[in-house]
Amino acid sequence: MGCHRWVLGPALIGLACASGSGEAGPVSTMRVTSPSFEANGPIPARYTCEGEDVSPALAWTGVPSRARSLVLIVDDPDAPDPAAPTRTWVHWVLYNLPPDATGLPEAVRSASDLPPGTAQGVNDWNRVGWGGPCPPIGRHRYHFRLFALDRVLPDLRNPTRAQVEEAMRGAVIAEAVLIGTYQKQVKGSP
Repeated sequence: MGCHRWVLGPALIGLACASGSGEAGPVSTMRVTSPSFEANGPIPARYTCEGEDVSPALAWTGVPSRARSLVLIVDDPDAPDPAAPTRTWVHWVLYNLPPDATGLPEAVRSASDLPPGTAQGVNDWNRVGWGGPCPPIGRHRYHFRLFALDRVLPDLRNPTRAQVEEAMRGAVIAEAVLIGTYQKQVKGSP
């Protein structure tokens, strides 16, 4: 199977894969967006530790017809300091989203707010569910990565990001990324 990575500006990245049969098939161009913030724009405080710490609404299009499940991983590659990052902080891990799902509502608080069959992993606060931006210093980038897989993953029982990535190895047929930014408000400023 041949894959081609493409970039639409600094915020949207995709992966298009052709079937290994040698036949030209439809090329998927998945895209993930949010009505809560613009690509490369600031994430409103409502979705962060300085606000209500609820998940933003997400929408996506272009999921390949042969996808059997989706994975969403939200992370911050700028932790703890964007001037000298030392790790990627994981904010949310969802897997086995149904391929016909077209997004997530705002303020997902429990499994009942997710599409049927969706499972959650553990974030870097060692809890299941959304953990919003809360950077200790500077403006950080938050990557909302959506992966289309050619299979449904087994029940991984509250996995870490690394465990989900290991399980999806060799199964990714398309990928899209939405990037938002956040910097804590300086006390006393407007």
